[in-house]
Amino acid sequence: MNTKIIFFLLLILSATGFISPPIALCAGIIFGLAFLHPFATDSRALARFLLQASVVALGFGMNLHEVLKAGRSGFLYTTAGIAFALIAGFLIGKLLAVSGVISYLISTGTAICGGSAIAAVGPILHASDEEMAVSLGTVFILNSIALFIFPSIGSALHLSQSQFGLWAALAIHDTSSVVGAGSRYGSEALVIATTVKLARALWIVPLALATAAVRHSKSKIQIPWFIFLFCMAAVINTYGPQEPRLSQMFFQLGRLGLTVTLFLIGTGISRATLKEVGWRPLAQGVLLWILAGVTSLYFIRSGWIAL
Repeated sequence: MNTKIIFFLLLILSATGFISPPIALCAGIIFGLAFLHPFATDSRALARFLLQASVVALGFGMNLHEVLKAGRSGFLYTTAGIAFALIAGFLIGKLLAVSGVISYLISTGTAICGGSAIAAVGPILHASDEEMAVSLGTVFILNSIALFIFPSIGSALHLSQSQFGLWAALAIHDTSSVVGAGSRYGSEALVIATTVKLARALWIVPLALATAAVRHSKSKIQIPWFIFLFCMAAVINTYGPQEPRLSQMFFQLGRLGLTVTLFLIGTGISRATLKEVGWRPLAQGVLLWILAGVTSLYFIRSGWIAL
């Protein structure tokens, strides 16, 4: 069967809601490893747009008071978590002799917002295409693993909805996987995971500005405007005309859009990506990810981090 036909069939299947986000991601990875992607560039652009649009749509199913409560606490936790991840990432990168640019990009992606943070900081560092590919590949591989294993770990440890939402938001790189994991665990976990993750993503701007100042770079800073649109959607859902069916429709569209996004992200993981990554950057990413995940889980279970 033609590769393009297979791609579109899987894309349509992901958009129908018949398959879950993890299955969509798995289908995307299998496609990416088995075939040469016929629409690689367009797929990346569509995945970025769909992720942002889906997050905004999810805002129509959330109450502003819950968003603000989670966001206030989450902002403090994400500040500490980001500082910890950046310092630990720098030390691990030095220990493993990972290239300075790649080490910084992986640390930034782990600390803040996965591919979005790498895409924002990369041009400021004048990162090469290979350095960007290695960093993004490392983060995307770990994102894919996280979406599968986090809900299972949460269930095995009997984490509450609130605890799991916090853990997913603090320990998983990309917004898409955070929302996907939260969605699998439960509606309350989804609200907390999404809100705290977006509070974490806001740090893209100050980190990019700080990096530009240190590097004396005049590259344009990318501001994550979709986060503010998400908050506006929550305002409309809380204080606007109460139309439960309409809110539910937008919320469902957001979840379907997220499923398609995960499929598209999965198709970007190819054999070439795995070959480019190499063991050192991947080892740095894995060690930093485990360290951040285990540390945040410990503080959540011990009650030091809570909403």
